[in-house]
Amino acid sequence: MEYHIPIMLKQTMDVLLPKSDGVYLDATLGGGGHSLEILKRSSPNGKVIGLDLDYDALKSAGEKLSHFGNRVITVHSNYKDACKVLDSLGIQYLDGAIMDLGISSHQIDEASRGFSYTKDAELDMRMDQSQSLTAYEVVNNYSQKKLIEILYKYGEESYAKRIVANIVAKRAVNPITTTLELSDIISRSVPTHIKHGHPAKKTFQAIRIEVNHELEGLGQAVKDIMSRLKKGGRIAVITFHSLEDRTIKQLFKTESTDCICDKSLPICSCGHKASIKLITTKPILPDEEELNTNKRAASAKLRAAEKL
Repeated sequence: MEYHIPIMLKQTMDVLLPKSDGVYLDATLGGGGHSLEILKRSSPNGKVIGLDLDYDALKSAGEKLSHFGNRVITVHSNYKDACKVLDSLGIQYLDGAIMDLGISSHQIDEASRGFSYTKDAELDMRMDQSQSLTAYEVVNNYSQKKLIEILYKYGEESYAKRIVANIVAKRAVNPITTTLELSDIISRSVPTHIKHGHPAKKTFQAIRIEVNHELEGLGQAVKDIMSRLKKGGRIAVITFHSLEDRTIKQLFKTESTDCICDKSLPICSCGHKASIKLITTKPILPDEEELNTNKRAASAKLRAAEKL
């Protein structure tokens, strides 16, 4: 089974435009699908540096891309440390970068990873299995107030207070240890008549984001990667929920604008200069053909920009 089906593969390549002597960063390697296509299109000399926190992803992608030899380097690292990795490899500038911020199909389908609210497993949700913080810790040891904040902030869950109250009541008797146990608590906390999709989706998203610190430093990380692009180098970012997309949209808007002063001021005093130009003024969405074959692409949005 494919480790992960790359989202909007053609559209991503159409905005990246890989070239034969280019050096590219795949900051979220996953199963290596985007990197594979970059390597094909940048033949014979293009190179890819692939980063991922998930050892399973690095193993799978390493096997898939092994026949490209020294044209590909895979590193166990967070995309937030991309510049450190590039420095360690002696790479100053990039011709392009791709970031697919979604959870991989493998992480969802492999029950033991604890990401799925429909499969029974221990509460885990770690992308980096070497870190100590797990979903068990969040669910059982975070304060009621902090849990509510996480569900509102990262899950935009309207019933956060009710869900958390039931979590706190249950864990006071016995620790909540499995995904289905948590999923059942959430399902019983959400009124039946307002359920759209699985009632545990937003809460599991919120806990996953907290466990993996997904939104902390996201904007700065993308800005750092953009600073390593050559003139004409391109970056493509795929997001899967509104919090991610809002961060990327605002960053691209700011970095593609010369003056960011308050519009009420008569003259510019900020001195800000645009560093990128937008390739996508509106996000690119999956086409109907992709949605028919991969329902997990439904919430994906692709934004791209070019370094000035």
